[in-house]
Amino acid sequence: MKPAPLSRKEKLGYGLGDTASNIVFQAVINVLLYFYTDVYGITAAAAGTLMLVVRLFDAVTDPIMGAIADRTRSRHGRYRPWMLWVAVPYGLLAVAAFITPGSDAGTKLVYAYISYALLMSAYTAVNISYSALGGVMTADSEERANLQTYRFAMAMMGGFLVTTSIFPLAALLGGDNPQLGFPLAMAVMAVIAVLCFLGCFALTRERIQPDDSAPKVSPTADLKAMFSNSQWLLVALATLIIMIRGAMQSAAKPYFVDYYLINNMSGFFADTANLLSLFMGLTMLAGVAGALTAGWLVKGLCKVKVMKLALCGTIVTNALVFLVPREWLLPSLSLAMLSNYFHMMFVPLLFSAVPDTVDYGVKTVGKGAMAMFFAGQLFALKLGNSIGGGLTGWVLAFFGYQANVEQSGPALFGIVFAFAGSSVIAGALVIVCLHFYKLNRGWQESLPAGDLSQPVPSSSTL
Repeated sequence: MKPAPLSRKEKLGYGLGDTASNIVFQAVINVLLYFYTDVYGITAAAAGTLMLVVRLFDAVTDPIMGAIADRTRSRHGRYRPWMLWVAVPYGLLAVAAFITPGSDAGTKLVYAYISYALLMSAYTAVNISYSALGGVMTADSEERANLQTYRFAMAMMGGFLVTTSIFPLAALLGGDNPQLGFPLAMAVMAVIAVLCFLGCFALTRERIQPDDSAPKVSPTADLKAMFSNSQWLLVALATLIIMIRGAMQSAAKPYFVDYYLINNMSGFFADTANLLSLFMGLTMLAGVAGALTAGWLVKGLCKVKVMKLALCGTIVTNALVFLVPREWLLPSLSLAMLSNYFHMMFVPLLFSAVPDTVDYGVKTVGKGAMAMFFAGQLFALKLGNSIGGGLTGWVLAFFGYQANVEQSGPALFGIVFAFAGSSVIAGALVIVCLHFYKLNRGWQESLPAGDLSQPVPSSSTL
């Protein structure tokens, strides 16, 4: 019998968790590299290496956290309580990452590594559990896809909040001292994030419960089941590629606005904070529309087809950026909005595919672990972010970027390549991945009889 649909209140409650997550996540991928080079005071190459090293460390902790979350037992469930336990540390560490110590360059670099690593560790603890929660709120594949569209629409609202607010808030609260303004601005954001996590905890429920009478499975066995699942591997590869793209475009966006566009602006648009706030905020709202569009389209279309459609849109809109003269602000802004619109059509459906790969593993070989599979995907996501963040810094350095000066022709090309060229390449590669992905609509009915020969656990063992 098909599970009862989730209420809109519970879907909104679940979405609050990614509003909270994205207040930090979007600040990290959209603002932190720019903060490190132009406010904190380290070189683009050093900042790129910092992004790569910390995100690689963070990615390694994902499977560990996945194993812990799958084995958590409390009166609140397996995954929900982590939002209660980690919310406040998460908020405090978000502020700490944007503090600039008054010390020599070496000490500042060490502080940046430590504060950023601690922040991402807290993000791992809360976000892996949060992601797995969506897989145990319902067992229905289409309802999971719809739940993820709420999640990512509200994630973009969190991103909209931070990207439109952080630069003006930093200027308002810090005056002419951005090293004071940025941590104060993040403190405001952190309070909102903590409240959103608590709201998500209060409004959601875990309906698929673990079967503690079943034989205990080791984390190593969970990892083996994950890496032997061909469909999960495709989802993980697509996640890696698309997040390299996302990290590069997001990290390059402030440079694209500040150095590529702003030199041609006057009046309101000549102010960096104003134009960045407008550019980032409108692209985030376009992302909300993209996520909601995905939820509407999957009601009538196979979500794999919708993902391919979104990728084609990503490729076309970013290719057009190279053809638009840099003095054309509105076309540039429109293309950036369309890029994020198509990107956010794709991402919720990619995340909704993870529980499907768990079901595929259970039905074919009798093995699947929800938090571990999400942890593996988040490992790919963070690895992609680490590579993308590092590549952005290195690409800028390679083409001759220097902070706070007028950029050369090659440096401007490097900025546009990181901002738009990365999306064209990534979109094409992910379409190739989806060619081999077979969990389209009705995939369970299409399994050959032999695929069901293994013992199949009940859904409560996921």
